[in-house]
Amino acid sequence: MFDLKSYLAEKNEGINSALDELLREDSSRLVKAMRYSLMADGKRIRPVLCIAAAEAVGGKEVDVLPIACAIEMIHTYSLIHDDLPAMDDDDLRRGKPTSHIVYDEATAILAGDALLTLAFQVLSSINGNHQASELITVIRIIAEAAGYCGMIEGQTRDIASEGILLDRKSLEDMHALKTGALIRASVRSGAILGGGSDDQVERLDIYARHIGLAFQVADDILNVEGDPALLGKSVGTDHAREKSTYPSVIGLDESRKLAKHLIFTALQAMGRFDAKADPLRAIATYIIEREK
Repeated sequence: MFDLKSYLAEKNEGINSALDELLREDSSRLVKAMRYSLMADGKRIRPVLCIAAAEAVGGKEVDVLPIACAIEMIHTYSLIHDDLPAMDDDDLRRGKPTSHIVYDEATAILAGDALLTLAFQVLSSINGNHQASELITVIRIIAEAAGYCGMIEGQTRDIASEGILLDRKSLEDMHALKTGALIRASVRSGAILGGGSDDQVERLDIYARHIGLAFQVADDILNVEGDPALLGKSVGTDHAREKSTYPSVIGLDESRKLAKHLIFTALQAMGRFDAKADPLRAIATYIIEREK
């Protein structure tokens, strides 16, 4: 039986070491703020998915580690900005006070901006055996997922919909952008740079699309009934802000059923992959069974 806990621990160690190398600690207040959020105890799901996708098609961790780190920088920037008073106004993230609480709002904004730009500096500095055309394709995929056609548009819709009960289709579209876009980019990038065939890349994209939505459904459920001590962030905030969530739109029971169906569909897309894809299969199941 595949040991996901050990796999995640091993990959997180490598990712954290690489992140530490890419953003060396110094006396700068800005760098301290960047590292405060980046090096916090996060799940690293997106970079791990990037690495696991590369491995699933026969690639190696070393082939995609810089890409995985850049994706984690982009994800962390988005969390810093999402937590700002102008957006979700959260005071707890990854079990620690949020960046704007520890530093100040201006520094938090700049730390997020700096992580985003550093991510693309890393992406554009990759050396190795990759074709230039593949790297350009991956940079475009990540930029689109992080930009106004992806994650930022999703966050915009999320803010605009506060106090409004969305229909199920609108909710799904919003989360496909806000949460799903960067997850899909993580998997697709790993598969491309791992040397995957067109068919493998497309099948992994189906997998990523479904686990991305399942991840958000699970997050919505945890915001209702999760343990803040395990989650490392506040719960009940979606209801307090009158946000549309899967539990508020279709109910808790239906949300649980939907998450399971999404994971079932994701796993079906993995049918032609061998044991090298077991980490991806295990991560899919973990998404809906996690407590944090």
